[in-house]
Formats: sequence, structure tokens, C-alpha cells
Amino acid sequence: MVFRRRPLSSSAAGPSSAGQDEAFASEALSYIDSLYGTALRLTRRTQDAEDLVQETYLKAFRAANQFERGTNLKAWLFTILHNTFRNVRRHDGRNPVDVNTEVVERAVDHVGADQTPEQILTRATLDADLQDALDSIPDAFRQAVWLRDVEEFSYAEIAGMLGIPIGTVMSRISRGRRLLYERLTAAKAPPSSRVATR
Repeated sequence: MVFRRRPLSSSAAGPSSAGQDEAFASEALSYIDSLYGTALRLTRRTQDAEDLVQETYLKAFRAANQFERGTNLKAWLFTILHNTFRNVRRHDGRNPVDVNTEVVERAVDHVGADQTPEQILTRATLDADLQDALDSIPDAFRQAVWLRDVEEFSYAEIAGMLGIPIGTVMSRISRGRRLLYERLTAAKAPPSSRVATR
């Protein structure tokens, strides 16, 4: 993955502004791997993930003067990434924000034989049983659990990123964790008891 960074425009504010711009760019670029991992989970295609991250950085650098220094830059970047993803999906005629959670909860998830980019990316760092369990839960829950438990964002930050109420974030994380626990428990149970739990 290659990203080309254009030099930040130097404003008339002088050398201290240029130093701040460089510090901002340096810190922002330190989150590229986390952003790319999340983009890959959202898009499930390498090229789309790269485009999404590149668009995120383009918007961030253009709006750098709007970032409030001293606040969470990583959360700000993730918010831009998620908003950009939603806008692209809306433009494509799909809207992932409108999720009927009752339908999602009743849905039967089947993990295909082919590995998705998300599975390939995280396979090396996650236990096989945990990875299988994570792959088997619905996207809305997986995304919330990932942002909280892996990326370690606060509930409020996740709510801002996903554009949903904080109560919904908490509910999705709780349900997602419960689904993970159930999947992991079922995976470790003897074969005779697995049939009874399904």
C-alpha cells in the first residue's frame, strides 16, 4: 500500500504554523495501520480500503485547521473514515447505517470457505477460535466490538464515528460480546453438546 502525501500548504502564519502542520501530519500518519485495518474490515477489498484511507487523509489534511489541538486525533481520523465510508455507500445506493437490529440478530451467519481480507489481516494476531467467532457475528456488532476492544475507543467516540446514539453503541458491544462468548463456548464444547445448543 503506497500513499503519496502532498506537502501541507504553508500559510502566512509563519514558521510556528509550519512546525504545527508537520507535527499534526506526523501524528496523523502514525495511525495509518489502524485506519487501514478498519477500512479493510468495512470495505472487504484491498483497493477500496486503500482508497478510503487515502480519502480520509486527504480530508483530514485539508481540514487540519478545524482539528482542536489537545483532543483525540485518532478518534477524529476514525470519524472522518466512517463518515467517508457512509457517504461512499450512500452514493452507491446502499446505506449501511439503516440496520434493523432485530433482523440482524435473527440472521444466520455463514462464514464462507474463502478468506476475506479482514480474516487474512487479523488471522496472525488472533487465536483461531476467537477469529472464527468474530467472523461469525453480524457486521454491526463486530464493528462496535472491534472499535471498543481492539482500537480501545470510548463509547462516546464510537457513537460519534458511527453516527449512532451512545446507547446503541453500548447495546451492540454488549450483544456482540455475548455472541462472541456463545460462539467460543460452543466451539470448545464436546461435539454431542454442540448439537443441543444450536
